[in-house]
Amino acid sequence: MNVLVIVILHLLAAGLALAGGTHGALLAGTPVIYYCAAWIFLLQWLAFVPAYLNQSEKYYDLVGSLTFISAVWLALLASGAWNPHSVLIALLVTLWAGRLGTFLFARIRQDGHDTRFDKIKPDPILFLRTWCLQGLWVLVTSGAALVAVANGGAGQGIGVLVLLGLALWILGFVIEVVADRQKRLFREQQGGGAFITTGLWSRSRHPNYFGEIMLWFGMALVAFPALQGWQYLTLVSPLFVYLLLARVSGIPLLERKARRRWGEDPQYQHYVASTPVLVPRLGGA
Repeated sequence: MNVLVIVILHLLAAGLALAGGTHGALLAGTPVIYYCAAWIFLLQWLAFVPAYLNQSEKYYDLVGSLTFISAVWLALLASGAWNPHSVLIALLVTLWAGRLGTFLFARIRQDGHDTRFDKIKPDPILFLRTWCLQGLWVLVTSGAALVAVANGGAGQGIGVLVLLGLALWILGFVIEVVADRQKRLFREQQGGGAFITTGLWSRSRHPNYFGEIMLWFGMALVAFPALQGWQYLTLVSPLFVYLLLARVSGIPLLERKARRRWGEDPQYQHYVASTPVLVPRLGGA
């Protein structure tokens, strides 16, 4: 079953790459996005080998972030798209991935390990599946951005839609960074046995995820003017991020973990009842 899942993951990635390669720049007669997709998965396979041999997940998130960065710059270099629109997209992806990667890497170094991998690491196929999942995550999440850059920007300048997307991206990025910093400082002061209810966390139980979703919707708007035909399928990116964080592996896992730890605590029950799970509350105290 795990082998079948790995095959399906690669087929989904191939389908998205095919849709993204219907227009745009070519390198040696092959769409640039194909090279990007191949590079994304090659990095995961290569990283899996030492990770499995050393039974370590410490570099998992860091490799994911480096994959985002290297893939978007590969698209830029291979397409020769040194125009403001394409460079802007590459810089935004680099800034987001660089910040998130260093943040997550510092966190796992401090914690020592990630409990999500405890039962996965000993099984080579199951562990490989997680790396392939990361490859699909990188490709789908950055799909619209990669295709826009691989299209050479499609001759687009910085128009109103791009500026609107940029504003949304900046707001989401700031929310995510501030929320992560607030939680990190809270844990340093209070330890891991308490739950945070201050700052942005008084407005949403997962403000960092809200910022993440917002910035990828902004990226979709930034990339939109450079897309054509079947490439519009890559605009699934922000919806994919939302579903992943809000319905699959983000919020549901953290909510279950929180209920196990504090579910009987009246203060936690009040916090859950009075604080939205994702979209921040704007009014009130």
